[in-house]
Amino acid sequence: MRTRVRFFVLAVALQLTIIGCSKKESGEPAEPPAPTAVVDPSTAGSITGTVKFEGAPPAFKPIDMNAEAACVQANSKPVIPPIVVTGEKGALANVVVYVKSGLGGYRFDVPASPAVLTQKGCMYEPRVLAVMARQTLEIRNEDPTIHNVHPMPRENRGWNKSEPVGDPPIEESFTKPELAIPIACNIHPWMRAYLFVFAHPYFAVTSTTGAFELKNLPPGTYTIEAWHERFGMLDVSVTIAPRESKSVSFTFKPAESH
Repeated sequence: MRTRVRFFVLAVALQLTIIGCSKKESGEPAEPPAPTAVVDPSTAGSITGTVKFEGAPPAFKPIDMNAEAACVQANSKPVIPPIVVTGEKGALANVVVYVKSGLGGYRFDVPASPAVLTQKGCMYEPRVLAVMARQTLEIRNEDPTIHNVHPMPRENRGWNKSEPVGDPPIEESFTKPELAIPIACNIHPWMRAYLFVFAHPYFAVTSTTGAFELKNLPPGTYTIEAWHERFGMLDVSVTIAPRESKSVSFTFKPAESH
């Protein structure tokens, strides 16, 4: 009886081993194949618009940089945290507007030129930036003091690098799409930036004009999302026909009104 049980167990184990080997030999892909479709420029359209803030923007206290003499000397006047930056008629800056869904499987070339993040006046400039996955991010130190660049992603590989005065720029890239990756400086805790990584080129970051443009979009129905560090996210659905251009707007309101 024991001999039969042992034989049965060995037979099952052997069968499982054969099945496992056959799966490996069959060449089943671990990941789905990369998209091959490309956007037809003759049918592509665009989405343009503006982002604004309704109401009185919140006030912020100047940053206390007294712990670092070089940072104080680098700024001729007090520095206000650029959390809410507005222009004329409530135009809102540092808003990322992007295609959230509806795009489908298209292949896009990664830009050859790097996106640039600069450390200047012991602040990150710009406050908010966006890149495509695998695009080079170049981080420069223009200050007369050392900085420590510390992105804190959830999906991508994290890293933490010092950048002394006069060093060449740090060059890194992120392989996976991810929203609002905080970038800190462990030496100067008031320094903060946010990085967005996209699998496509349909994104924009507003300036103090509040304007944005998503161009060369294939026809379709899209969810367009606008993200702001303080006020969260707003969505709108937009359908564009071949060669059609549409305009949309986003209006953020004070947090207590949401």
